[in-house]
Amino acid sequence: MQEELRLREDLIWVCRQLDRNGLIAATDGNVSCRLGEKSLLVTPGGTCKAQLQPGELLITDLEGRVLQGLGVPSSEIRMHLLVYAKRADVQAAVHAHPPLLTAFTLAGVPFLAETLPEVWLNIGPVATAPYATPSTEEVPTAISRLIGSHQAVLLERHGSLTLGKDLREAYFRLEKLEHAAHVLLYARLLGRQMPAPLPEEELAKLSCLIP
Repeated sequence: MQEELRLREDLIWVCRQLDRNGLIAATDGNVSCRLGEKSLLVTPGGTCKAQLQPGELLITDLEGRVLQGLGVPSSEIRMHLLVYAKRADVQAAVHAHPPLLTAFTLAGVPFLAETLPEVWLNIGPVATAPYATPSTEEVPTAISRLIGSHQAVLLERHGSLTLGKDLREAYFRLEKLEHAAHVLLYARLLGRQMPAPLPEEELAKLSCLIP
């Protein structure tokens, strides 16, 4: 019971941070984490994440059926279910609509994690999934081939999905990516071209530092 209370508090903290840092708007976004081996703690659909309370979170099974709580999960829970089915190491997932990262996908500009050592070290490569109609089975289909080898995926015109060993890691990966997107944009404006990736030998050095 204590563990569930802690997870509820952590999940609400993530929701507050998403709102406070402009990474979602209105009822955007959804957050989830594992709750034991056979259930998930998830945000209910159609709710303002900034106003959610711990007791309003839902408990579902691994197929998205509500076991406890009022309301229904977001239709985007399909993404989360796919992640947990494919990645036993992932304990939490955050889907948000970060403005600059989403703008990268609108502009057709790849997010090159290889340009910044902190991003490569903490997250690794960042892929962009092709456009898929939100709230449909197209979304998990679009990310299916990427989830196994990425900690973060951008969704064309539809924000981001970041994963972690816990809720805070999944959130902080998103925060780091959006911050990095600002750095890359500023570099582009100052230098009139996108920054070049680090050389392969430097990336190899960073890879050796990953636990």
